[in-house]
Amino acid sequence: MSTAPTTARSVTKTVTVERPVADVFAFLANAANWPAWAIVNVKAIEPTDDPDWWLMATPHGPARLRIRGNVELGILDHDYVEDQASWQVPARVVANSTGSEFMITFFQPPAFTDAFFDEQVALVDSELATLKRILETGA
Repeated sequence: MSTAPTTARSVTKTVTVERPVADVFAFLANAANWPAWAIVNVKAIEPTDDPDWWLMATPHGPARLRIRGNVELGILDHDYVEDQASWQVPARVVANSTGSEFMITFFQPPAFTDAFFDEQVALVDSELATLKRILETGA
């Protein structure tokens, strides 16, 4: 007898940034910076009346974002909520000598096909490259 898996498929993406952890964390913890680097998924963002939540314009319509950061531990987990789905995204910034590593893990939502999930996760590579460029060059 076979049973359905109890764990979701996941992909973790990592980028090395030649900037101190404090700088990388501060940039990522400020949701107002997300349209600058999350160029595929965040078209615009604005604060809401609830100081924990931000309203985003995405390619799939409006969504809400909440960053659950812990500077001491380098935690930048965030919650993403849209009309069709919601999920939690674990993320970390850790020291790598004088630079940093930013790691973000994506779990495949049940409604996503493998092909669609792979397509979406591949788009993150351009976002992480943009993040690296902005933090290292200011451009």
